[in-house]
Amino acid sequence: MLPINTVKNEGFKQLIKVMDPHYQLPGRKHFSQTALPKLYRECHEAVEELQTVSFFATTSNMWSSRTSEPYPSLTAHYIDQDWNLKSKCLQTAYLPDDHTGEVTALGLSEALASWGLSEDKQVCITTDSGTNIVKTTSLNNWTRLQCFRHRLHSGIEKAGKDKRVERAVAVCKRVVAAFSFSWKKKRELAAAQEELHLPQHKLVTESPTRWGSRQKMVGRVLEQHKAISQVLSADKKTRHLVPSWQDLDVLESVHGALNPLLEFTDSLSGESYVSVSYLKPMLHLFRTQILKPSEDETQLTKDLKMTVMAYLDEKYNDQITNELLDVATLVDPRFKVQYINAEHVDAIKMRAVSEMFRHCSQTQRKQKMKKQRKSLGSFFKKSHPTSTGITEKETVEKELEKYGLAPDADSEMDPLEWWKINDRSFPRVSCLAKHYLCIPATSSPSERVFSTGGNIVTCHRAALKPEAVDRLVFLSRNL
Repeated sequence: MLPINTVKNEGFKQLIKVMDPHYQLPGRKHFSQTALPKLYRECHEAVEELQTVSFFATTSNMWSSRTSEPYPSLTAHYIDQDWNLKSKCLQTAYLPDDHTGEVTALGLSEALASWGLSEDKQVCITTDSGTNIVKTTSLNNWTRLQCFRHRLHSGIEKAGKDKRVERAVAVCKRVVAAFSFSWKKKRELAAAQEELHLPQHKLVTESPTRWGSRQKMVGRVLEQHKAISQVLSADKKTRHLVPSWQDLDVLESVHGALNPLLEFTDSLSGESYVSVSYLKPMLHLFRTQILKPSEDETQLTKDLKMTVMAYLDEKYNDQITNELLDVATLVDPRFKVQYINAEHVDAIKMRAVSEMFRHCSQTQRKQKMKKQRKSLGSFFKKSHPTSTGITEKETVEKELEKYGLAPDADSEMDPLEWWKINDRSFPRVSCLAKHYLCIPATSSPSERVFSTGGNIVTCHRAALKPEAVDRLVFLSRNL
């Protein structure tokens, strides 16, 4: 989002004049006092659609601006009446106090209240594993799902603490640095790539804040190691940087163990499609294929795979998280009970029936009340078996059983598209699907707010007031 004073730029004025000579470009005052406030009001009213949904999930994280001002972000995710998964940025508010669990808990509760959102409708909040945010969710008594990307990244970091890996990665960094700060070396690398018929790729620099950048750096060094060795060996000042065969063996082992995980971190980070129901199947895939050691691998590759898998098993072993993921998998028509532990299937079905009976029946009753006015006698009506002798709870159980016997959806099919077609056949189960499938598997939606904020609070706009930052980020994310 460009600053308002862009309208005073002579180049911009000339561009508008070329596009339409008769157009009168409004001044900065018009945009700051009329256009932007109007746009903010309209966007705010559109986001208030959240107040009508039955269930929603949230993500939250803390961002520090260029001026080191802390901004906790909060995004909401829900499935609308047409089975579209939507995401809204609710706030990026300045928090001047210490980031203790108590302060953050109060701030997030007030943020939901300011939008008229009941905490009872919040299914879950997805966050990283910071001590303060964990305490925040505990104080607010919110169900919390740990960000899968953070957990996987932490598992990879733990596996990388092997001394052999640390040495080989350090060699990689020195090699990449030798080419990053020398245009001559870059030119020689391009010539060597052409001579050796290697792809004309640049080396990748590791960035601590970018997921998978270390794996990409290692992969690129392995791809270009012949050209790298040729260029570095030709200069006596850089000859010592040439990776040894031992280093290359270690890097090959690291690459073989961890590179396949890159695709999964990216695929789970979207916010326009269902991701939470993938977690159980993905952990199963890791355990049985991706991170399962094979006989033809090096011992280091096996050790790395087992370390990452053991870490993930440990972190996803608590009962609350397991049950949440099991129910989310159950209501995904592609998976159902396929990836739920056989010993837990009956318990998960009982929980699903209980939640459908409690939440979904109430939702449907409320919808009926809105459609037709109740008579006075209906207030004295007691729950009793239907004419067929089946109670309401038994009806719910029958519907869940019928859903389980229905053909599974194709693995490539969007589960929301399936529910859009079949929600009338399974009205209570579809209500439970809206309840769980809106949960994001990662906290990436909140982290994308950081990128938006960084593009707004630039070095030339570092004096923006917190209220202006919140409004601009809100508009940028929700328009």
